[in-house]
Amino acid sequence: MEINGLGSTYTDITANSAENINADRLKEKLNNSSNATDEELMKVCKEFEAYFTEQVYKEMLKTIPKSEDGANSALVDYFKDMAVSEIADLSVEENNGVGLAQSLYEQMRRNYE
Repeated sequence: MEINGLGSTYTDITANSAENINADRLKEKLNNSSNATDEELMKVCKEFEAYFTEQVYKEMLKTIPKSEDGANSALVDYFKDMAVSEIADLSVEENNGVGLAQSLYEQMRRNYE
């Protein structure tokens, strides 16, 4: 039983570290966007929308009751996080997301010009 708890804790720590790294990377890109080209700025805005969408999906998944599968639970959580991240990226690229990237892009262009 302790091993499962450690695996779950390790997975949570790894997922939180990855989220913090992604957030820091996006923040740095947005701070350096004053001299960015239009393509670079739009790319960063899409990355932010994908990150935001991923966080929304993860919060939605928390509302679903978990089943205790034992040793596989930590692996399922790990791969579920990867799948959610990929779905969020694809939803922004293929479906133009919810429009957050476009709105953010337009606002930043107005502010920096």
